[in-house]
Amino acid sequence: MNSTRFGELEVLCRAPQQPAHASPLLFVHGAYVSAWCWDEHFLPWFAARGWTSYALSLSGHGGSRRRDHLDTYSIDDYVRDVAEVAARLPAPPVLVGHSMGGMVVQKYLEQYDAPAAVLMSSVPPQGLMGSAFGLMLKRPALLADLNRIMTGSEVDLDSLREALFHQPVAPADLRRYYRLSQPESHRAIWDMSLFNLPHPMRMHQVPMLILGAAHDALIPPDQVRMTAVTYGRQAEIFPDLGHGLMLERGWEEVAAHIDAWLRERKL
Repeated sequence: MNSTRFGELEVLCRAPQQPAHASPLLFVHGAYVSAWCWDEHFLPWFAARGWTSYALSLSGHGGSRRRDHLDTYSIDDYVRDVAEVAARLPAPPVLVGHSMGGMVVQKYLEQYDAPAAVLMSSVPPQGLMGSAFGLMLKRPALLADLNRIMTGSEVDLDSLREALFHQPVAPADLRRYYRLSQPESHRAIWDMSLFNLPHPMRMHQVPMLILGAAHDALIPPDQVRMTAVTYGRQAEIFPDLGHGLMLERGWEEVAAHIDAWLRERKL
């Protein structure tokens, strides 16, 4: 892995020995994490198949700028982060966004073009309110723990397991993921709830793959299907996975599906 800096942004890169594809991949993480979540499995896996693969840590996350200013960052700030990195890559990247990162990708496409986009368990264009109400009704303890994570408070590791995983996860891995997690910008959460939702009619029309998980406690399948309907696509739901598609034991099924989809489009 090559960990580098694009200005004040942390970017992880895995480069294949012989690139086989013209388009690099740029992975955009969700709330509470940073670029590390992609390097567990996805970055080396895609690099081994000829994709030059990058993952950035958004402002206030990981090793990127001004973690002390986290709460001031908006979704538009995160879009600018993605644009800053994309502009410095050797070719326009395919964007792969997970959860909040999927919302950032949607907002990015209002201003910029891309060869293609992959939305993984993404916040839908209708925003977070539907998901929040669902948690309030069905899993109020999990919603409370997510709010505690936002403020940097300690939470029960079982809540992290419930939020991210359906399949078994090793306790040591779960503890490590928790140590790598962090609070999220309240401003960005409000943007995704009400104040800065995507405008599909303004977006560049790009090939788009929309993925979800049957056991996702945060962005359940009905929310993923709502995204797909909005963009005139068909949602593809993995039956045995939870929200953390890139960290679940079955992550390779997701990676292989994305790889095959990109190859079909000769990207």
